[in-house]
Parts: sequence; C-alpha cells; structure tokens
Amino acid sequence: MQIFKTYSLGLFARNFLLLIVLMLCCLGLWFAMFLHSGVASRANEMSQRIASAVNLTGTALRYAQDQNQSRLLADLSRHESLDVHVRTNDDIWTPLPDEHYWRLIEQHLLTSLGAETIIAWEVNQLGAFWVSFTNNGAQYWLAFERQKISEVTPVQWASWILAAILLSLIGALISASYFNRPLTRLARFAKSLATGQTPAPLPENGAREIHLVNKSFNRMAQTLRQTESDREMMLAGLSHDLRTPLTRMRLEIEMSALPETTRSLVDMDLEQVDHSINKLIEYARASSATFQGAHQSVAPMINLSQELTHLIHLETEHLNVQDASLQACISKNLHARIDPFSLKRILTNLFENAKRYGRNSAGIAEIFVRLERQDRALLLQISDTGAGIAEQETETLMRPFSRGNHARTDCIGTGLGLAITERLVNQAQGTISLISRPNNGLLVQIKIPAL
Repeated sequence: MQIFKTYSLGLFARNFLLLIVLMLCCLGLWFAMFLHSGVASRANEMSQRIASAVNLTGTALRYAQDQNQSRLLADLSRHESLDVHVRTNDDIWTPLPDEHYWRLIEQHLLTSLGAETIIAWEVNQLGAFWVSFTNNGAQYWLAFERQKISEVTPVQWASWILAAILLSLIGALISASYFNRPLTRLARFAKSLATGQTPAPLPENGAREIHLVNKSFNRMAQTLRQTESDREMMLAGLSHDLRTPLTRMRLEIEMSALPETTRSLVDMDLEQVDHSINKLIEYARASSATFQGAHQSVAPMINLSQELTHLIHLETEHLNVQDASLQACISKNLHARIDPFSLKRILTNLFENAKRYGRNSAGIAEIFVRLERQDRALLLQISDTGAGIAEQETETLMRPFSRGNHARTDCIGTGLGLAITERLVNQAQGTISLISRPNNGLLVQIKIPAL
C-alpha cells in the first residue's frame, strides 16, 4: 500500500496492480504445490508406462519365433522408439542421476519389475534410459529416449508460466475495468457539471453503492440547475427593474439646476450603475445559454480568422491612440464552430479588461492578439503589458464577482467579465486559462476545437 501512496496512481491502476499482485501470489502458491505433488505423480505415471513397455516387450519376444525376433525388434525401434539390446556380463553401465524425480522412478520400477532389475543412465557409454529384463533365460536391455520420460523441460515451464501470467493480466484488466467504469463515468459527469454544462443523467442501476451515488449526483445536478435558473431569473428581474428608475434619474439630473461638475460626477456614477446592470444581464444570458446548450442546435461553422480580423479592425477604430494600441498576428483560413455574437462578446470583455487593467508604467494599454493552429485546436492569445496578477489569483478571477487584489483593485468593474467569457468559451467546447506574468502583463489563452 505504501507504493500506492508514494506514486500518484489512478484508481484503475491501483485496482489493476492489486489484482495482479493477488493473482501472482496465487500462481506462486499453485506452482509450489504443483512442484511438490506433480513430480511424484509424473514419476509414478512414467514408471507405470516403462513397466508396461518392459512386460509387453518381454511377452512379445517370448512368443515370437526365432526367425521373427529380429523383425520384431526392428519394428519396436522404428515405431515405438524402444531399442532392445542383448545384455552381457561385460556391459559397463552407470546409475541414474541423484535427482528426486529419477529416484522415484527407480523405486517404482524396482517394486514393479523386481529387485534384480538394473536401471541405468548409460550402457557402454550410450546415453538412454536403460532397464534390464530377462526373457526365456536370456538377458536384455530395453532403452527408452530420455526426453519422453524426463521431467517437464524449462521451455515448457516457461510457456506455462507465461500463459498463466498473461491470463492473470487479462483477468485483472477486465476486473479493474469493470470496477472502474462507473467511477470514470461519474468523474466525467462531475467535470461536465463543473464547467457549467448539462450532462446526461447517470444510470441509476448496477451495484447498490453505485446506484446510490449516481442517484445522489443526479439529484445534486438537478438542484444546481434549479438554483442556477432561479439566480438567472433573479438577476434578469433585478436588472430589468433597475432600468426604469435609472432612466428617470438621468432625466431628472438633466433637467435639474445642478452645477456642471456635480452633474458630471452623478452622471459618471449612473454610468457605472448602468454598466453593472448590463454586465448582470449579460452574465444571466451567458449562464442560461450554457445550461441549455445540450438542447440547442450546433453552433455554425465560421472562418475564425476572418471574423477575428474584422472585430479587431472595428475595435481599432474606437481606440484612443494616446491611451491604447492593438496589434494582431492572425493565421489565415482557420475555421471553428462558435457563434459570431459570442465571439464578439468574448473579445469585447477581454479588450475591455486589457484597456482597464493592462496599462504599463506610461499609462498605455498595449494589447497583442495572436491566433494560430495548435494540433487539433485553435489557440487564441490576448496579452497586455500591465502589472499582471498574482499566481494564486489565476483561478479565483474566473469566479463571478471576483476581483484581483494586485494592481487592479483601484479600477471600477463588476467582476463578471471573465466569468461571462469563460461560459461563452465553454459553449464553444473550448477552454480558457489565465497565465500569470508578474510585471509583464496578463496572458489569456483560449483553445477552441479546430475544423
């Protein structure tokens, strides 16, 4: 278990390794038991076959006529690999090797054929498995091929072990996959829910624990969707209700006899309120579109290079050259599926952030836009040359109503721009990330699937 804690393994890998260890332990125990009992069983079987061959050969020689014995011996050698030789007193033979398997065979043969039987490893320097027998007063040697009666060869052992390991791996893979499949589905569901999408409900079947977890997650997703819908309705209603008094206040200020300076300050405050209301409505609209995206039609395919060039051109015309500059490097003929209106809102929010918070020491917001293809995605980068943000703020700034604490807190804003942008990017099946570059500005990276 310490191995699993040291290395960051996934649940599938942990289950797979655990099953492999258990199966290999079982195989090791089985192998030890087979060695203990299998050797004795094979020795007993081989000794019975040898004893039967010796008895049959002796019987055949006993009833064969003298002129047919030579033909019989030739047939035994050719078809049964049994060589019969006449035994003499001058024969020189060597005993069997001092190994457990061969000693067991020797004991069984002496019991079956008689204690006077000689069992040899070599006779007159000829290697074979030799067994002596007597027939009609004549003495013979019966030679067997060692390979046919020897123990299991190392190659056979290796093939059996490899086959057992392969079957164990396949079994562990199937078992781990079966156990891990519901959790993988649950992880995908949670990830989709975290990005604001509406995933299909999890199947409420299978094992009791999986059934309870999936059912709880489905209820949680339904509650989140309802909460989000209520919040959208509240924001839209609040924003709508504020429009009428805000318009009335503007009219009364214009008709009042307030000094020009006071009127200008009040008008700036009302402008900020109006801006905040617009952001609230835009946030509610983006949220609603994201949670209904699973039931909407597929976004149209557009020439992203062409659309982006056009939007940058429009933005450049509205820039004050004394306060901001905009440069772009756009690769041509890059296509993606994204709503043109959503693309405009994304760029507007990011340009607005860059112009507000991305000013350098000279008070100028230098904005640079780059679009290029990266593998199977289109990479859109928007950077400025401001003070940047702290590393720990790259995640929190994506949350609604979240504001940075470094070099950006003295600016007026609602904290909804990046939250709206993230939801619009998610609608296009893309991702957005903030890259911290302290004292070198902020880099916003958007990846959208390419066509």
